[in-house]
Order: sequence, then C-alpha cells, then structure tokens
Amino acid sequence: MLCVTNEPGGPSVNDEEELIQSALAGNNGSFEVLVVRYQDRLYTAMISVVGNADEAEDVVQEAFIQAYLKLDTFQQNSRFFTWLYRIAFNFALAKRRKKRGNVSLDESRETAGLEPEFHGDAPEIRMSRSEDIALIHRALALLTEDHRSILVLREMEDMAYEEIAEVLSISIGTVRSRLNRARLALKTQLEKFPEWNPND
Repeated sequence: MLCVTNEPGGPSVNDEEELIQSALAGNNGSFEVLVVRYQDRLYTAMISVVGNADEAEDVVQEAFIQAYLKLDTFQQNSRFFTWLYRIAFNFALAKRRKKRGNVSLDESRETAGLEPEFHGDAPEIRMSRSEDIALIHRALALLTEDHRSILVLREMEDMAYEEIAEVLSISIGTVRSRLNRARLALKTQLEKFPEWNPND
C-alpha cells in the first residue's frame, strides 16, 4: 500500500473540495490526506474486483498516481471517490483483459444490442456483518468481472445507480439489468455452499 502516515483527527468529508484545490495549488500534503482517507477503502474494493491482494495493491497504487497526475481534470460534479474508483476500475479491467485477451459476456450483449430491459425487483443478497463475509467473497470470486464489479459498487460501496453508471460507463438501464443478473448469479453460487444459510 501507499506509505502515508495518517494524522489524528482527520478532515471531514466537507473539506474535500478544499483539499483538492489545495493539491492543485501544489500542496502535496493535501493530496496525501486524500490518499489516507481513501486508500484502505479502495484497496478493499479492488480485492473484491480483481480477487488478488497483490494485484489489488498494484491497482490502488496506479490509481492514486493517475489521480494525482489528472487531478486538474476532475470536474467535481461527482464524489472524488467515485472518480478515483473509476480510474482504479478501468486500470484493473485493462490489466486483466490484456492478460486474458477476451471480452465479457455482458459487453458482448451490449455491443450487439442484446442488453435486456429490467423489469421488477431484483433478488436481494444482504451483505451485512451478520452473514458469513468469507463465503460471499468466495462466491464473488466465481462470478464474471462485470457481475463482481457491479455488486461491489452497489452492495459494498453503496453507490447510487447514477454513480455506478458513471464508474462503469454504462446506462442506468444497463446498471439495473446487470445488477439483477449479478445478484441472481451470486445467489446461485452461494447456494452451492452447504454451509451457506441465508436465513441466519
């Protein structure tokens, strides 16, 4: 992880814009505060996305480097973490696709215009402390990148559909339908584990 020392009594969320403006003015300490604030959260999210701790660390390092270099392009019409997550997600996706050289099923559907419309409520998979988080992570690792990523954004990061659409560069309709399929896929994987009990 990035080696930045956290300071006691860290800044509130409301001063994020001030920190960004200070960093743009050349105050590296302000950007370090942003790193401290978000590095653990981003790292945890990226482990769920890429499924590998070392790879997640590389992605987080690269995301903060790119965020620092491109900070002047941040429009501030969304949360900084949303923008940062998008950088990390795109880097992780590009890295894995370069390694595998394939295209996801969801992307094939969308490119071909076969993305189904979403109707009704999606099945809920509660991700609370009362459940076995280890099992959920095991099940997530068995999903496609698209399904794993959208579940992390919605269920773990609690992002709004609009934010997810921004991060993944897809429409809100696609967010809804993909999330529906992802929840079903996760439920299917969890039910394969004999120790999984959704009623606990």
